[in-house]
Amino acid sequence: MLDGQRIAYQVIGDGPVDAILAPSWLSTFDMEWEQPMIREFLQRLASFVRVIRFDRRGSGASDSLPGDVLPVWETFAEDIECVMDEVGSESAVLYADGDAGPLGILFAATRPNRVSAMILFNTSARFLADDDYSIGFPPEFMDEVSNEMAEDWGLGERLALYVPSRSGDKELERWMGRLMRATTTPSSVKEFMEGVITADVRKILESIDVPVLILHPSESQVPPIEHGRYLADHIKDSTLVELSGPGDVYPAFAFADQVVDAIQEFVTGAPTAMPASRALATVLFTDIVESTIRAGEMGDSRWHRLLDLHDETARRELARHSGELVKSTGDGILATFEGPGRGISFASMFRSDLAGLGLPIRTGIHTGEVELRGSDVGGMAVHLGARIMELADPGEILVSRTVRDLVIGSPITFEDRGTHSLKGIEGEWQLYSVATT
Repeated sequence: MLDGQRIAYQVIGDGPVDAILAPSWLSTFDMEWEQPMIREFLQRLASFVRVIRFDRRGSGASDSLPGDVLPVWETFAEDIECVMDEVGSESAVLYADGDAGPLGILFAATRPNRVSAMILFNTSARFLADDDYSIGFPPEFMDEVSNEMAEDWGLGERLALYVPSRSGDKELERWMGRLMRATTTPSSVKEFMEGVITADVRKILESIDVPVLILHPSESQVPPIEHGRYLADHIKDSTLVELSGPGDVYPAFAFADQVVDAIQEFVTGAPTAMPASRALATVLFTDIVESTIRAGEMGDSRWHRLLDLHDETARRELARHSGELVKSTGDGILATFEGPGRGISFASMFRSDLAGLGLPIRTGIHTGEVELRGSDVGGMAVHLGARIMELADPGEILVSRTVRDLVIGSPITFEDRGTHSLKGIEGEWQLYSVATT
């Protein structure tokens, strides 16, 4: 259970290594277990690992998502961690395919001590094309796919897209329709797809510090093999296996033998994960506006009492938003979060609380790889967060483009603040202000 919401899960086998299967949006484990080829595939995996499966919130047998929805990948990460805690899994091999691939990559980067290795099947770091990413799909194509999925969701008529190796199989088509209806609603899948389509974890790939096995069908069209090769080129400890055959979403149909054999060799030979020295984190800095002037006007005694209230408020709100207080900066704080959505939510609430005390603040947020130094953090991401805060106006929550990109699909909106040079940091940086509501 997570914040009063129940997450359905299933454990198969009792192997010496845990493997958690991060589900794509088209997934509910009860229905999948009914399909003989998928059941056999899972049983074969369970012969050498303990398989942990779950339905993500908003799908299958799990509860619906809360009203104040976080970015897709943050709710996904919370689901994985909650299930791992429930079954007593400290660290696991993480398997993610299709639309779950970018979300799995972010989980591995932000929670390196929970992931001993990762397996990516038929997925991508980014689905959309960009100026420096010609292998991606045109936006209009992905919009068309999303709209068509919503229109015929639950009918099973897109079997050729999901399982091209079994195109024309009417019985499997009927099963696919039932799977869709049991998973979620047409409107929900459209909303989810809009978030996934814009996912971009290319800058995160270099933060992956565990062995990664990339399995990609050579004839896959969504996404093509070039996407698998891109992942292999940008994840330092990775191995790409190009599977011979069509681009099935489910490996159990066309690739069962190839995939199980590759996973068994990969998992049983993978080294034990070392304690992480680096991790992806959202770094947040705050600063009381004109603190020196205010301290002089109030006097030391009154000012120190106000700072104590500031610190108490910070600790309270950080606990509510699953943040970590790294240190006080005298008239502000440095804190970290596992996801930018929670960081922005904290910043908004903290700003409001302090405004009631007559303490206007400015806030800067960036997401990047940090060095773990005991209870402290360091690295370029920390410097960036500090520099971004220095450019924020009083009362403003200013964020990097990385933060903006990672919360696409959430209700959070931004105003473009243009590109800026940051003191001591090379290049131009696109910044955004969190829009007030």
